Parts: sequence; structure tokens; C-alpha cells
Amino acid sequence: MSTPTEQLAAAGVSIWLDDLSRERITSGNLTELITSRNVSGVTTNPTIFATALSQGAAYEEQVASLAARGAVADQAIFEITTDDVREAADIFRPVYDATGGVDGRVSIEVSPDLAHDTAATVDQAVQLWERVNRPNALIKIPATKAGLPAITAVIAQGISVNVTLIFSLERYAEVIDAYLTGLEQAQAAGHDLAGIHSVASFFVSRVDTEVDKRLTAIGGDAEQLKSKAGVANARLAFELFQKEFATGRAQALVNAGANLQRPLWASTGVKDPALPDTLYVTELVAPGTVNTMPEKTLEATFDHAEITGDTITGNYGDAHEVFDRLAAAGIDLVEVTQLLEDEGVEKFIASWHELQQTVTEALRSAQETSA
Repeated sequence: MSTPTEQLAAAGVSIWLDDLSRERITSGNLTELITSRNVSGVTTNPTIFATALSQGAAYEEQVASLAARGAVADQAIFEITTDDVREAADIFRPVYDATGGVDGRVSIEVSPDLAHDTAATVDQAVQLWERVNRPNALIKIPATKAGLPAITAVIAQGISVNVTLIFSLERYAEVIDAYLTGLEQAQAAGHDLAGIHSVASFFVSRVDTEVDKRLTAIGGDAEQLKSKAGVANARLAFELFQKEFATGRAQALVNAGANLQRPLWASTGVKDPALPDTLYVTELVAPGTVNTMPEKTLEATFDHAEITGDTITGNYGDAHEVFDRLAAAGIDLVEVTQLLEDEGVEKFIASWHELQQTVTEALRSAQETSA
């Protein structure tokens, strides 16, 4: 009997862990998850690193060294996080090699403080790429209005990108266009398109959380639509992916060696305890997708998820119907998704500032200890 994670991988879904810490790296846990849970990549964000560093013991020696050199918080964060991502990338290198560069990926995000600054985002993306210095890294750039031209500029330089914080179909279409434009510029500059990879991270559970809150306020029959918006939104995103990458423009790039920008399902931890804890895994199965899971969701999937094959491509009609019914009930999805993007940026900025504070205090403590 194969495990549910083996079945999910066999269905064409790449399982990425939404977490990273030095303890996972040094303890062998990350290697074990590749073997036992079919994990084929890792994603990180400022919240993940803030949690890892606040638990701190594994970082004490490096923090002491940085403190002795007089490093400030941002310098220390840059060195610590890129070291973790480089080491994780080395652990995943066999997966990267075995999949021709498709998987074995480790993501690191530009500072959320730069989410509305195109030029600074591009500069830091290049710095992160050069510092990690591994072909299986992905640089995470948020899909804000300022992020879109940054995505194009970074792809144009031959750097692989994880586009994050996508909530709406309208913004997703812009993300695809930014990727294709970047590939066209990379091609014109003489880059090997086959070496450039990208994923588009579509957030799922947060859509349900916000929409369900509004449906509860409306009441009545509208409440029958609860917990349906997130999956419907993601399924329609996959429909859009298939449509946009079948165009002559996209196919010309693919024929020149370019890779598809794979849809990635993010925010897949179920927030509502009344729902199945594997909902955003089992309902979003399609070949050529990625599901990045917090460890709790990964373990639930391994333990009891029922994988029944592709649950997306045959359900576009139902997803459109959900959207029509939500609109009829008074749910403005354009407003919802813009709110979620704004909140997403704000949450990551708050986590980043928390990370800066944690590291500042750790550096100060190390300096006092050595004094």
C-alpha cells in the first residue's frame, strides 16, 4: 500500500514544506522528510524565520560571531537566512538533479519592507540570488503592483522566482504576463530559458476565512457557500494557467526551452476546525502543481488524506457557479482579494520587524556576554 503522500506525488503534485530552521537542517529532519513524506522542496517567509530565530539555540554561535564583527540586524538576517537556504538547497540538490530542475527548490523572500518599491526589490533579489549561489534557489517576490515589474526584471536576468501573495484571478493574469515578458527579455539577452524556473503562489485558506466571515454576516442561504470560495478560486486559477500557457506567445517560449510557471497552492493549513484538515490538499490535485504545506498539514496528509486523482480540471463549471452565487449573495471578490493582498503584505512586514527586533536583541545579548 502506498502512502497518501506517495499517491499525491504520483498524481503530479509536488509536495513542498512551508517551514525551515537550522535545527531541521542539522538534525537530519529535512532529509528524513524527503524520504518518508515525499517532500521535494521548501518555502520560507519572514514569519517562518522569525519563529526559527526566536527559538534560537541553533543560531547562538553564528549570532555571537556576527556580534563580534559588529553586524547590525539586517546584515545578520541576510547572512543567517541565506546560509540556511543554501544548506537546505544542498540537501535538496539530488531532488533537483533527478527532476531536471523542476523540484528540489528552496525559496527565500525579499524584505517585505520593499513590497512597494520595484527597484529595491530587484536589487535585493539579485543580492539574495548571488549570496545563496545555488541553482535550485527561488527568490520570492510578492505580486503587488510594484512587484510585477520587479518579477519581469529579475526573470530577465535569468533568476528563478517564486511569485507570492496572489489572491485574485485578475492579478494572477498580470503575474503570468510579467513572467512571459521576463522570459522574452531573457531570451533577447541570450539567457538559457531552460534554466529559469518560476512558481505562482496562489493563497487558498485566507480567501475562505475572509469570505466566510462576510457570509456569516449576511446569513440565511448565503451561509451554504461557506468554505467554497478558496477552492473555487484556486481551481479557476488553474483554468487560467492552462489557457494562458496555451497561447501562441507562451508556446513560442516553451518551444525555445522555457518552463511553465507552475501554480503553487499556498496557505493550505485549514483554519476552520469544522473542516477536514486536508481539504486544501485533496481538493486541489492536478498534475504540474505544487502544494506547500505547514508540517501539521503535511502530517495530516500522510496520515489520512484520501487522494482520488485530479480534482481540479473536471470541476471548472462548479467553480464558476460558486463565483456566480457569491456575487449574487453580495460578496465583492475584487474587494476581498485586494484586502487580503494588503493584509498579507502588512503581516509579513510585521513579522519582518519582529525578526529584526529578535536579532537585534540576540546581537546585543551576545555582545554583553563577550564583554
